[in-house]
Amino acid sequence: MRHYDRVSDTHVHDHAQVLFGIDGGLHVEVEGHSTWVDQSCGLVVPAGATHAYGTPRTARVLVLEDLTGPATERVRRFALPQGWRRAGLDIDSLVDTLLGAPTLRARRRIDLDALAARVDADLARPWTVAELAAACCLSPQRLRARFAEALGQSPQAFVLTRRLNRAEALLRRGFSLEAVAAQVGYGRASALSAALRRERGSGARDLRRRRASGAS
Repeated sequence: MRHYDRVSDTHVHDHAQVLFGIDGGLHVEVEGHSTWVDQSCGLVVPAGATHAYGTPRTARVLVLEDLTGPATERVRRFALPQGWRRAGLDIDSLVDTLLGAPTLRARRRIDLDALAARVDADLARPWTVAELAAACCLSPQRLRARFAEALGQSPQAFVLTRRLNRAEALLRRGFSLEAVAAQVGYGRASALSAALRRERGSGARDLRRRRASGAS
């Protein structure tokens, strides 16, 4: 597992590298062509290919080296199937994932970290799929498809997760349910309470009780 948090100089290896995205996004330039790795995809960098990388934030990437065979002889960005890490991170499982993964066409990358920051900065806003798509320079239909591929959830579920994460954090700090509901985009406190029970299995009272227990 490697952590990338800077821009590298152009370099070359005498062996192939296969990158599996774990967290964050890593921009990679291979033989003058720009591509990327994130939690939805991996990348093959063949032996002898000049490359460089950079990231505006820390990215975690699993890197396999010294693999040989047809699957590592050309630059290829490939899709990582949902739940691929549950199959194991041993070399045999990762090679099976590589061999079975479809090649991805070149296309615009969604910066999920930037989108999350934009949503988090205005959680009271009634975000629509059209607005989220515009922020990513995609059509709503393409955004839905890309979210399903990268996260296994819809754009609406993505926003809901951000809202409830913030709500839980504020409630644990002692904010009232009414104040939190207004901050995270719920018109009524009862609606937020119902969403917490439905999605997280606990209500505002449970979160406050945990806070009180932790402080005692």
